[in-house]
Amino acid sequence: MEIIDVNQIRNMLPHRYPFLLLDRIVDYEIDVYVKALKNVTVNEPFFEGHFPSQPVMPGVLILEAMAQSCGVLTSITLGKSLAKDGIYLFVGIDKARFKRPVVPGDQLILKSTISRKLRGIWKFSSEATVDGELCCNADLMCTYQETDK
Repeated sequence: MEIIDVNQIRNMLPHRYPFLLLDRIVDYEIDVYVKALKNVTVNEPFFEGHFPSQPVMPGVLILEAMAQSCGVLTSITLGKSLAKDGIYLFVGIDKARFKRPVVPGDQLILKSTISRKLRGIWKFSSEATVDGELCCNADLMCTYQETDK
C-alpha cells in the first residue's frame, strides 16, 4: 500500500482550495477503511472569522474532511474518479459528537470505515483524532452517482 499524496487526491475528488481538506492518505484497505491526514495551519481562510482571537476549526469542516476521506475510500473501492466520472453527495450525518477543539498546529487524522452499502447509499463510521485524542466521531452516509458522458 502506497501513500496517496494531495495530487492523487485531487484526481479522486472534485474539491479544490479552499475546500479540499485532505493533505494525504496514509493508510487504506480497499472496500474496508481509509486513514487520511489534514495539517491544520493558522493560514486556513476560516480562521479569519472563527475565531480571530482564539482560532478553532469549525465542526462542520471537520465533518466535511471526514466525508472527503469517505469519498477517497469510495473512489479507491470503485476504481473511479469522483472528480471526473460522477458526483459524490452527503446523504446524512448521525451521532456526530465533538470531544475537543481542533486548533492551528494540530495534525488531524481522519479514519473512515465502511459500515454498509445498500441501494447506492454508503454508510461509514468515521472519527477524527489529534495526537491519538478523539476530536469528533460520526456515522456518515453518502451516495455516488455516475454522470452521463
